[in-house]
Amino acid sequence: MIGRDGEMRILHALLRNAGDGQGTALLAYGPAGVGKSTLLRALDDEAARSDFRVLRTSGVETEQWFPYAALQLLLQGASRGIRDLPAVHRQALNGVFGATEADPPIHRVGLAVLEVLADAADRQPLLLLVDDLQWVDPSSRDVLRFVARRMSDLPILLLAAARVDSAEEYSMGVRPDMRLDPLGPDAAAELLDAEAPDLPAPLRSLVLNRAVGNPLALVELPKAVRRSQGQTGGDLPLTQRLEAAFASRTDSASKECRALLLTLASEPTAPLNTVLNVSRDLCGSPVSLHALQEAIDAGLLVLNGRTPAFRHPLMRSAVYTRSPLADRLRAHSALAAALDDAPDRQLVHQAAAAIGPDDALADRLERSADTMQARGKLAAAVPALRQAAELVRDPYRRTGIMIRAAELADEINDRITTRMLLDRADMDALGPVERARLMVVTDSAAFEPGAPERRIEEMVKAAAGAFDAGAQDVAKDLLWRAAARCFFQDGDARVRARVTTELDRWNSEPNAPHVLTVRAYAQPYRYGAQVLARLDALEPDHEDGRSMHFLGSGAMGLGDVTRAVGYLSPAVAAWRSQGRLGLLARSLAASYSRSYLGQLDQAREESAEGLALAEETGEWIMWLSLKANVALVAALHGETEESARTIREMRAHRLFPSMPFAAARAQQVDGLLALFDGRVTEAYETLAAAFAPGDPHYHSVCRWLLVPDLADAAVAADTVEEARGLLADLPELARELPSEMMTVARSYVAAVLSPDETAEENYIAALGALPSGWTLTRARLQLHHGRWLRRRRRSVEARKPLRLARDEFERIGARPWLEMAGEQLRAAGETGRPRPAGSGSPLSAQEMQIAVMAAQGLSNREIGQRLFISHRTVGAHLYRIYPRLGITSRRALTAALATLRAGTAASGAGSPGRSGDAVPEAVD
Repeated sequence: MIGRDGEMRILHALLRNAGDGQGTALLAYGPAGVGKSTLLRALDDEAARSDFRVLRTSGVETEQWFPYAALQLLLQGASRGIRDLPAVHRQALNGVFGATEADPPIHRVGLAVLEVLADAADRQPLLLLVDDLQWVDPSSRDVLRFVARRMSDLPILLLAAARVDSAEEYSMGVRPDMRLDPLGPDAAAELLDAEAPDLPAPLRSLVLNRAVGNPLALVELPKAVRRSQGQTGGDLPLTQRLEAAFASRTDSASKECRALLLTLASEPTAPLNTVLNVSRDLCGSPVSLHALQEAIDAGLLVLNGRTPAFRHPLMRSAVYTRSPLADRLRAHSALAAALDDAPDRQLVHQAAAAIGPDDALADRLERSADTMQARGKLAAAVPALRQAAELVRDPYRRTGIMIRAAELADEINDRITTRMLLDRADMDALGPVERARLMVVTDSAAFEPGAPERRIEEMVKAAAGAFDAGAQDVAKDLLWRAAARCFFQDGDARVRARVTTELDRWNSEPNAPHVLTVRAYAQPYRYGAQVLARLDALEPDHEDGRSMHFLGSGAMGLGDVTRAVGYLSPAVAAWRSQGRLGLLARSLAASYSRSYLGQLDQAREESAEGLALAEETGEWIMWLSLKANVALVAALHGETEESARTIREMRAHRLFPSMPFAAARAQQVDGLLALFDGRVTEAYETLAAAFAPGDPHYHSVCRWLLVPDLADAAVAADTVEEARGLLADLPELARELPSEMMTVARSYVAAVLSPDETAEENYIAALGALPSGWTLTRARLQLHHGRWLRRRRRSVEARKPLRLARDEFERIGARPWLEMAGEQLRAAGETGRPRPAGSGSPLSAQEMQIAVMAAQGLSNREIGQRLFISHRTVGAHLYRIYPRLGITSRRALTAALATLRAGTAASGAGSPGRSGDAVPEAVD
């Protein structure tokens, strides 16, 4: 490990932490030969000395299309634990390893693997080593990533290595990835001298020059240049040089050894007896274990038990690529004949043996994919379709098959494969239906944020073509996505009208959930009143998660908050029970609605869970929304540093500049933070920017959620007249779109920005007009009313609305406004009541979820299944929760949580950013 002291210090620290129950996962990545596999072996040795149990797997290029192949290898050493699992987890693993017909959802497999590993780690800490992650099959990779995100309370360390230049697609998503760069000059020279101490000076200089710090090259190139007297081609890329160095070792090998090596390179997981038999067929003479020993002696192969394997992946590719094409085709044909008991693998080799288009073989592959898809084995159907597409003659059929494969890959959230398949699709060989299908998959898996109006127009046109061709489901899906872009990217009036005009042409059922959502997203002011009226008359099926999600999304787009929560709560329950983690993240994004309803604790819990799921599933648009939720709740709780940090992270995301809906919400939080800190002019200017067309933070609909904040800032900054001008079109638009958001905005402004002579009646009218559930806004309005009464020297009358406001802020936990209400009450002559000391909730969002579920009587396993974590993680959380709440048992949780909620709501700790006597300036 010359030159890797820093990397080894990091890994040793992670291993020690894992031994103490603080698990994590890390990806080491870099170019071929840079030392990733050596790093894994070094940590393997250290783990053995630290009494860790080590489980290993690796990706194999020819195995990457076989679902769960790498996972099965990883769990071989822990297979006994599968028998002890609850039935639901045992069935999941039996399903993916071939004992049942259909593959279970990926989250069930992930949870089952997590429980196997957690139980094993409870007996002995675990080190999981995954080499060549870039060749690990997508299903195994998804499970590993699922497990990696849930190990923080388990004595498990996962170290993966990938031969890639960028870690973005392969990261475990838990901690910063470790890039391995070539060695520096001193370390490179030290390694070369250690490996080849007697190398002549000219050859030493040549190797150092061509190896450019690559450790494997420093080990292997000396052998090659010695044999070639320094004549190695200097223009070859490094990996080709290494492959040439490896392949040159076979030049003097026997024909039996070369046949064995080619067979193993073509099917690295074949049993040894199959390798020997196929090798015999290739060379025309018996191949015995002597050929195997010859390859081992040459340093090309090693034995893992009784299974031969190449010592390095480049050795496999060197043997395979340097073999004549005719020999490779013969090897695949021989393997296909030998694997008649494994039809899926047989088809793979038959396809590899094909020397040109073969429609009959493509038909067989498509039929195999049909069977797999019907059995629910989508991950296995994708490679079959990919190979079928490569064999067909007709370019239109080829593109159709490729798109179908991309659709299935997208359905199982395999974004790497989806993008690869999309890149291979021939855009010139697309019919109207295929074009629409391609755009649906692209919008899902390879979202391009630029030029939104042009993209929306293209989507509408493609949807129209698909509808006219009879593919109505594809057309509806694409048009809905176009409408969603109108909302998230705030499309202009022209493209918004195009979306609804196309929808009108279809004569769809007017109460269909997708129709209502398209109208709400695309033209809320034109269709908002109509959509709300239809929602009033609708009796949806609350068990239908998809319909409830559509309806909730449409209501949320209109700003009808209470209705959105009512629809999306059943959708959350449906997606949770089905394990649809991406859709669950989308539905949880509505948690911002709960902030306006005064449900800050629930908003905090749901936002935190949704944010983690959005990161895990790549739902980056929802990630922006959930990030804004987290920041808003933190601001309302008075956690200003946390809120500001979250907004900075949100603004740094690559999609942020092209998502006005997110920009408006980020501006809202920044404005509130300035307001709470007493920077009232800055607060007003920040919030006013979101109402200026052309400003990056402007959104034609979302801006109205900021109206109460803008009004508060205008009063504090003495810019009331300017604010009235900014909001001049509010009354008319509120008549066109009578949603809760618009009703609240109009009522709040009418009272708070009212002239003194009409303020009294306007406050009374506004409080009567507010939707009943908007408790936070009602309390803010009561605070303003009390302040107005006090300034009119009606202090006794002011105390009632101020008390109501204070009590509601206290119940909700809105500390900045609680401070303001307390100051106003004292100014009105009421002595402040003592408040309990404290520093806020001692529980994180996830700990609060666990505590609530445990108080409801759920077992650790039941809680784990609902939150997609291990039951041992639940137990670890409860172990920490009890002393924080001052209890010792589950039975005391209910009372402790009630006390906690009352105490944290009343606590004045968690300063909003200034001393208490300065805060009222934001109101006065």
